[in-house]
Amino acid sequence: MNQGQIIKEAEFSVKIKTYILLTVSFFLFVTIIGIPILIVWLLGFGQYVSRKFYENLKCTLTDRHLIFSKGAFFKVEKTIPLENIQDLTFLQNPILNLLELKVLKIETAGGSNPDGSDMKLIGIVGSEDFKRMVLEERESLVRKPKIEETHDQEMETLNVLREIRDLLKEMQEEKKDKPF
Repeated sequence: MNQGQIIKEAEFSVKIKTYILLTVSFFLFVTIIGIPILIVWLLGFGQYVSRKFYENLKCTLTDRHLIFSKGAFFKVEKTIPLENIQDLTFLQNPILNLLELKVLKIETAGGSNPDGSDMKLIGIVGSEDFKRMVLEERESLVRKPKIEETHDQEMETLNVLREIRDLLKEMQEEKKDKPF
C-alpha cells in the first residue's frame, strides 16, 4: 500500500530509555508484588527492554499519513490519516521534565481510544517543529480537495455559460432568418 511521499522521519531522544526504566521502576516500587520484580528490572532486564523499545521506535510523516511503530517484544504499527487528526497536545510530568522530554498526544476524529488519545509520541527531538510540520501538512491536505472542488465547480459553470451563449446565438440567427 502506498503511504505517500515522506516529509519527515522523526528522531527520538536516547533519554527515552531512561524514562522507561524510571517509570516502570516507580510502578514496580509502589506495588507490593512488584518489589521483587524491581530487583530483576534494575539488574539488567530493564535496560534490555528499554533499549529494544527505543530501537523499534519509528515515526514517519508523509503527505497523507502519520505512521508510528513501537514495541520491545510485541510491535505495534499505527497509521493515522492526516485529515483525521483533530488535536496535537504536549504532555509533561516531573520525570519528563527532569529528562527534558515531551509527549506529543495525537487525537483523531471518532477516536475510539478510552483515554482520548490515538497516539502518544514520547521524546521526539525537535517536537515543536515536528508538531508544526504535521499541522501544516494536515492543513495543506485538507485544502487540496477544496481547491479541486472549486476548479470543478468553475469548469461546470463555464460549460453552462457556453451552452447559454450558444443558445443565444441560435436564437439570434433564427430571429435574423424570420421576417416580421
